[in-house]
Amino acid sequence: MITWQELKDSCYSCRKCGLCGTRNNVVFGVGKENADIMFIGEGPGEQEDLQGEPFVGAAGKLLDDMLSIIDVNRTNCYIANIVKCRPPMNRDPKDEEQDACFPYLQKQIELVNPAIIVCLGRIAAKRLIDPDYRITREHGKWICRNGIWMTAIYHPSALLRDLTKRPETFDDLMDIRQKLREVHAQL
Repeated sequence: MITWQELKDSCYSCRKCGLCGTRNNVVFGVGKENADIMFIGEGPGEQEDLQGEPFVGAAGKLLDDMLSIIDVNRTNCYIANIVKCRPPMNRDPKDEEQDACFPYLQKQIELVNPAIIVCLGRIAAKRLIDPDYRITREHGKWICRNGIWMTAIYHPSALLRDLTKRPETFDDLMDIRQKLREVHAQL
């Protein structure tokens, strides 16, 4: 099995898609490398690209607040993205960019071996849960795949743009907290 350092080295030197030509930093992932819960977004934004860490801008601050609601923080979860380099102008990552990066995420999931994966937004949910996933209809629903409980919630950036989605996201967070408690009770 590949080690964390081998995976990081491979990812940092990646040139599998055009995003490598415009990046400042590869945004690999952060957190506890054997966490029970993993949060996966779509890709880095401008601040993430500059700092080399996922979710550090305004959406990152909101994510931190959301994590605190479920008694989680950046030291006891793992946070990553589908793509590791910023798409220009923060556009959605193209399929070929996702395809190039997805093996890195698969290895991260394998190494973390989480009990729960929370997809942050529709891009991650479409890639990890179902290509036809509809975030507005399916957020908060659980599936179990390969022994990992998976759900999706609205991306923090979407919650910054549309405050009306926050109450239902709070309900989703309460469900995540309950699922995490169930997982911990089984350990």
